[in-house]
Amino acid sequence: MNFPTFFNNIQSIKLQDDLSNFLGTFENGIVEFTYLDVVKSAGHSCPTVAGAYLCVLEGLKELYKDDMPKRGDIYIEYSSDSSEGVTGVISMVMSQITGATQTLGFKGLNGKFARHSLMDFNKDISSSVKFTRLDKSTSVEVSYNPSAIQGDEKQNELMQKMMQGIASKDEKALFGKLWQQRVESIFNNISKVITIK
Repeated sequence: MNFPTFFNNIQSIKLQDDLSNFLGTFENGIVEFTYLDVVKSAGHSCPTVAGAYLCVLEGLKELYKDDMPKRGDIYIEYSSDSSEGVTGVISMVMSQITGATQTLGFKGLNGKFARHSLMDFNKDISSSVKFTRLDKSTSVEVSYNPSAIQGDEKQNELMQKMMQGIASKDEKALFGKLWQQRVESIFNNISKVITIK
């Protein structure tokens, strides 16, 4: 499987998962997610998937400081509805990493390890997403602004040609290259696209 080499340079997200530990899935319940992992699940790499990944990466750094994030113990809130824009895509990426779901998650074992009721939408927050650490009730809000990193000016023209079915093989290849170059630039300029409060 071939993919853009910059995927390998993106910092992974490591968490401790008590359910994984309980069931002997990963040693000490330590689980690690890479950008490639979420791209495989999403089926593509784009500014939205990159932004969801970065919000979790940077948000959990701030929320947990020197502690390892605890998967299944993170409550996530969004200002938008799950059906609005790209919120659904974002929430699925964040669910994959943190284990949090709204209603469809694991119901738990004897009152422990539940993963449902850890995500909610249409909340009164001024950011893109809010993460709350349930063991300490501390929170951080993260805003993501992909428009701070613009794509190559040729990108829109090439996309139109592809949508119309008139793009050449070389134009299709160039579009994909330019698309991923913008994603790479987003990862290389985190401070321009991510704000934490």
